Amino acid sequence: MIETTVPDGSVPRSGHAAVLLDAKVAERQALVERWAERHGVDAVRRLAEAEDLADAIAAEITPNNTTDTYGKSWRVWQRFCAAAELPELEGSRGSLVAFVAWMLREGQQNGTGYAPNSASTHLAAAVVGLRDRGVAVSGDDQAAARAGLEGLAVKLLKAGERRGRGQAVGADVEGLRAITRACPDTLTGDRDKALVLTGFRYASRSQDPAGLLTGDVALHPRGLLVDILTGKTKHSVRTAKIPYDDEPEICPVRAWTAYRTRLVTEHGERWAAPATPAFVGIDRWGHVTGGMVPDSVTRTVKRISTRAGVPVAWTGHSLRIGLASVARRAGRDSIAIADQGGWARHSRSMLGYMQRDDGWDDNASAGLA
Repeated sequence: MIETTVPDGSVPRSGHAAVLLDAKVAERQALVERWAERHGVDAVRRLAEAEDLADAIAAEITPNNTTDTYGKSWRVWQRFCAAAELPELEGSRGSLVAFVAWMLREGQQNGTGYAPNSASTHLAAAVVGLRDRGVAVSGDDQAAARAGLEGLAVKLLKAGERRGRGQAVGADVEGLRAITRACPDTLTGDRDKALVLTGFRYASRSQDPAGLLTGDVALHPRGLLVDILTGKTKHSVRTAKIPYDDEPEICPVRAWTAYRTRLVTEHGERWAAPATPAFVGIDRWGHVTGGMVPDSVTRTVKRISTRAGVPVAWTGHSLRIGLASVARRAGRDSIAIADQGGWARHSRSMLGYMQRDDGWDDNASAGLA
C-alpha cells in the first residue's frame, strides 16, 4: 500500500479530532491508491501536491464571516449533542430534528430558544460541519429537519411568540444630521461622520467599510469613487459613485476628506498608504489600534446613533436599508438604487426595504372610490 500523509501535516489528537483526522487520512489514502492505479506511482506526489494547493486556496478564499458562522454553529451543535447525550459525528434524521426542536426550545446560552431564522442558519452550517468531518447526511434527513423547523416556527407564531430582533430600522436624513451634530471635534468624531455619511450613500453592510482599504477610495471632481468588495462572488466588486451633497453638514465627500486629513496629520503619513485600512479603530485615548472589523462597525453605528438621540438605535444594517427607502421616497429609479447599493436588480430584499415606505403612497387599495 502506498503511504500518504494528512495534507496539513497535523499531529493526531484524541477524541473527535482524532476521528476527523482518521477520516482525512482514509480519504487521502483512497485517492492516492486510485491515482497510482490510473497514472502510476511517479504521478502520485505531484497530484497530492496539487490537492494540497487546492485545499489551501479553498481556505484562503473562504470569507472570514462564513468561517465564523460555521464555527459558531458547530459549537451550538456540540452543546446540543452534550445536552442530549448524542454523538457529535452522527447526522441522522432523528438527531437533526431533535436539534431544531432543542434550538427553538432552549438552545441559547441563556436557556431561551433561538429565533427560527437563527435556528435555520445553525442547522445549515451544522450539516456542512458534519459533512466536512466525513459524516454522511442525506438530503432527505436534512429536509425532514427543515420541515420540522418550519412547522414548529408556525406553531410559535400561532401561540403569539415573535422571536428575533426583526428588521433593523433604516437610516434617514434627519438621523444623519443629528449624528453629524453630535460628533465631537476629535479624530474619532471625524471618523464616525465619514463612516456613516459615506456608508449611507453606498448602502453599506457592516463588513463593507471594515474591508475597505485607503486605496479603495478615490477623490473625483464630482465626489468619491469607492471600490467595495463583498467577497461573495468574483463579480461582487463594484465601484460606487458618491457625489458631493448640496448640504455641507452631511456631505460624505467633505467628511471623508476631513477624516483622512486629520488621521494623517495626527498619526503620520503611513496612514496615507493605499494598503492601510480606510477606517481605523481608535481607543479612548485617541490611539489608532488598526483597522475596524464588522463587529466594531456595528457597535460604532449603534453608539453614535444613540449619542445623537436617534429614536431607535441604528444597527450595522441601518445604512443599507436607509439608502433603499430614502432614495425610493425621493423618486429614484429602483434599478439605479440597486446598482448603487450592490443589490441584484429587482432584489426581493431591496424591494422589501422600499415597500416599508411605499405601503401607503403606492397602496393598491387607495383612491379606488
